Amino acid sequence: MTDEVQHPAAPYGTPGTPRVAVRGEATLQVEPETATLAVTASARGKDRRAALQDLTRRNTAILELARGYGGAVEKLESGALSVSPELAQHGRGEKVRAYFGHVRITVVLNDFTALGELTSRLADLELTRVDGPWWALRPGSPAHRDARRQAVRDAVTRAREYAEALGAELSALVELSDPGAEGARPPAPGFAGSRMFGSPGAAPGASDDAPVIDLEPQRQTVYAQVNARFTMSPPAL
Repeated sequence: MTDEVQHPAAPYGTPGTPRVAVRGEATLQVEPETATLAVTASARGKDRRAALQDLTRRNTAILELARGYGGAVEKLESGALSVSPELAQHGRGEKVRAYFGHVRITVVLNDFTALGELTSRLADLELTRVDGPWWALRPGSPAHRDARRQAVRDAVTRAREYAEALGAELSALVELSDPGAEGARPPAPGFAGSRMFGSPGAAPGASDDAPVIDLEPQRQTVYAQVNARFTMSPPAL
């Protein structure tokens, strides 16, 4: 009885079964799904407790204002809080001149009709800085799936065009790979530059008649790429 030896397929095909390797790409421009604001409240006073009380009051005002927009605010998170002494620049010893504090709050919205109004009202708060918005898609956005599907279709179209140029036809798919799984990274999508609203001279409280800022959503770039290898019939050379 003779053992049959199986020979692996040639990695680059054979004259009887040529291979064609292509890269499929897709770039989509889609509307963003979320807008993120970074809100920073500050306080400064000669007394540590007074500075902390002012900071607590402003933090509460920001949270209450954001919560008042209901489902339009998808996420509301408190970040770093800091209260530190500010030393006098002149004189001997460690003399504290004042205490400075700040707290950072992240607000994520999914309803852009409320974005301009909320941004204006936050910027109208006392000693409050607003940065953003940063437009984005959710990690599981259907736009990523659509881009991947289009990239696969692009790979098939390219391979078929190469085969037809040789008078051949595609036979089978040998390999389909995501470059991300091989260590390569596709280009990162562009993000809107940050905007800063508010100033130390802002009004003491949020005003209902604060001017509403018109913010137009920035379309997001979604990119997908695949590598594909096919076998094809012998070309008519």
